Amino acid sequence: MKLSDIADNAGSRKKRMRVGRGIGSGKGKTSGRGGKGQTARSGVRIKGFEGGQMPLHRRLPKRGFNNIFRVDYAEINLDRLQDAIDAKTIDIKAVINAESLVKAGVLRRSKAGVRVLGRGEIKAKINIEVHGATKTAIEAIEKAGGSVKIIAPKKADGEAA
Repeated sequence: MKLSDIADNAGSRKKRMRVGRGIGSGKGKTSGRGGKGQTARSGVRIKGFEGGQMPLHRRLPKRGFNNIFRVDYAEINLDRLQDAIDAKTIDIKAVINAESLVKAGVLRRSKAGVRVLGRGEIKAKINIEVHGATKTAIEAIEKAGGSVKIIAPKKADGEAA
């Protein structure tokens, strides 16, 4: 092996195409940009234009809507709560709220508040303060000897009190 023998693998480096170098190169004259008009210019292109025919995105009916007043809760099921209690990441003697769940790593963020859902079962006696809970979740927590306090959701900026 000599220094002069070192070379790239065949085909690993491709030479760039030199456009506008004569008709024989295959990329001469218009340099692969086609003919005249709007599409020959830089920066201008009609997206979705179908030659005057009504474009597909305008032929299809509009559907659904986005509710601007929707409140997006971080949801947690009872089995996730019980797993966190079993792993000793949540202190059951203290009140469990959105901040303690985020700090324990059970939730990534609390969004507009936390809502407890009823999947799974809970054995520990817990006091929990959340922004919402299903009937089955409240029943299960109270059956285990705990309590659920529902607090009002956080108001968005500029929202009336």
